[in-house]
Amino acid sequence: MFTLENKTAVITGAAKGIGQAIARLFSRQGADVHILDLDDENGQRTANEIVSAGYSARFHSANVANQREIFDLFTQIFNENKRFNILVNNAGVAAIGKLDETTEEDFDRVMTVNVKGCYNCALAAVSLMKQNGGGVILNMASIVSTMGIADRFAYSTSKGAVLSMTYSIARDYLDENIRCNAISPARVHTPFVDGYLKQHYPGREKEMFEVLSKTQPIGRMGQPDEIAALALYLCSDEAGFITGSNFPIDGGFTTLKK
Repeated sequence: MFTLENKTAVITGAAKGIGQAIARLFSRQGADVHILDLDDENGQRTANEIVSAGYSARFHSANVANQREIFDLFTQIFNENKRFNILVNNAGVAAIGKLDETTEEDFDRVMTVNVKGCYNCALAAVSLMKQNGGGVILNMASIVSTMGIADRFAYSTSKGAVLSMTYSIARDYLDENIRCNAISPARVHTPFVDGYLKQHYPGREKEMFEVLSKTQPIGRMGQPDEIAALALYLCSDEAGFITGSNFPIDGGFTTLKK
């Protein structure tokens, strides 16, 4: 079950964290994986690790906010592989702050990467998937897409847009055999979390890690591999009856929060 043999998968923001876990798992399941990121060092290292383990992966330094760059790269991948089956829109950035603490620069940065980047990649992928006779787009949303979290104005706005985009794509391309779904994680232990703690709570990282972990009713943060497992299912043929859906993976945060 859940094989991705003979499928080409493009994963954005896959140099580390959730995207990296998805790239590793998809490659183990047989996909020809293409890693997109602006982190050249970690992106190439991830691809090299996958290849060294006997699987297929290539790294591409790419800016999801640059539409021409993405169109050219996706076309190149399609021409080389003769297929374009899976897109995981995982690239994203965050900003901390309420509305009146969010600068125009921060708002533009978050919207450009999280929303325009998702749009650019989905737009480029759809035309290629049509030539396949179908495909799967999986967007990385967030629990903030559907509920209010303090001090995350710009990020919440962007992820709400990503979820709405998911529904729209799913509706518009039903007849093209293109499925589109979203995953909405709560806190996941990634390098972003470690960097956030180091920046905002120097010397108190361990203490605050425990505080953040316990905000999930299950008592801990998620792990990137757990998100990757759900991504694998949704991008596999076994999920062929699922489109236009959002999947919280949040340790009970959205339904069991006290």
